[in-house]
Amino acid sequence: MFKQRIITLLVLVAAVGIGYFVFQTEQNGSDYNFKLGLDLNGGSHLIYQADVSEVATGDIVSSMEALRNVIERRVNLFGVSEPLVQTESAGLVAGKAIAQKLIVELPGVADVDKAIEMIGKTPLLEFKLVQEGPPVAGTTTPTLTLTPTGLTGRLLKRAALEFDQNLGEPQILLSFTSEGKDLFAQITKDNVGKVLGIFLDGQSLSLPVVREEIRDGNAVISGDFTPTEAKLLVRDLNYGALPVPIKLLSTQKIGASLGADAVKAGIKAGEISFLVIALFLILWYHLPGVVATIALAIYVALNLALFKLIPVTLTAAGIAGFILSIGMAVDANILIFERLKEELRRERTLADAIREGFARAWTSIRDSNLSSIITAVILFWFASTSVIKGFALVFGIGVLTSMLTAITVSRTLLLALGVRGENKITKFLFSCGIK
Repeated sequence: MFKQRIITLLVLVAAVGIGYFVFQTEQNGSDYNFKLGLDLNGGSHLIYQADVSEVATGDIVSSMEALRNVIERRVNLFGVSEPLVQTESAGLVAGKAIAQKLIVELPGVADVDKAIEMIGKTPLLEFKLVQEGPPVAGTTTPTLTLTPTGLTGRLLKRAALEFDQNLGEPQILLSFTSEGKDLFAQITKDNVGKVLGIFLDGQSLSLPVVREEIRDGNAVISGDFTPTEAKLLVRDLNYGALPVPIKLLSTQKIGASLGADAVKAGIKAGEISFLVIALFLILWYHLPGVVATIALAIYVALNLALFKLIPVTLTAAGIAGFILSIGMAVDANILIFERLKEELRRERTLADAIREGFARAWTSIRDSNLSSIITAVILFWFASTSVIKGFALVFGIGVLTSMLTAITVSRTLLLALGVRGENKITKFLFSCGIK
């Protein structure tokens, strides 16, 4: 009994710590704030039509994937929180894919014009001089100074994939226009021995050292990438970083006030559902109901902590999935208490009835929860929209944690109470729903 109560104490201390983590990390400046989706945080929703008329049928899928990657990289560069970029196909006509769409959701970006500018820009290919400076006080990492040279992708004529003759590694050959050729020659002439970095959308591709003046207008990008990655990069550069042309079809602005209202409504619904469930459990099951309520509170805190740590992008559908999973957690406790009732009717001792009730209920809980988890996995795997994916992910996590709290936490708390005997107090504590 002493060991059981020590375990219970540790569980309660851990639960308090988890609850404190959830509360504290919601304060300003935390890296573990809840990630809110477009419908809760507000922002911009853009739909583009991709023109694949000039793309071979076998290359459409890869071209759309490259398009998605480029756009995602670009919006990430602007520091957008949890952007969603996905492609959508309406199907095939005469073996040709049609209605290829690009869907972009930018939470927190209320200015639609700014969102359009983010996506519609040509790729930012830049050549910058890189110079090391003294490290910041307290560190050994040198600071880097990047100096623009004026040589950008605007002056790029074409990009081609080549392989190093000695090492056989993929490299990318850049050819500049006449204006770019002259500028590149001047830059290399004035900066012999210095590092001339090549950057795409702010990300470093290569940091070569200028050995001599280059007059032919060609530059080579060599880096740690596979032939496939190099091929895709070449294609992106030749398409102006967009593998296929895109046309804006529609825009939608989601106001922050609407998102705030949805969050408040979700929180209120969760609080009301929790209170109603707790009231029912306590009135009907008495002491086991109190235990179930405590386990349910631990379940909620554990789920919220997991949402922060993974992290999970919460949407209105996700909140609905979480509230639904609370019902699954309650259902597990009810199954346990009903089995407990049956064991008490067989005149078992209270301790034996608790152990046997949990053991008998486990198979039903396992089967029902596994079926729910399988459903959640299928929804997440095959869903084509973020709404369904968000619901499936939150619901699946909720069902998994409900199994943990129902079987372990509730059982641990009940056994730690050490209620014995058949006196009036015991009969009252375990009456009603289990008599």
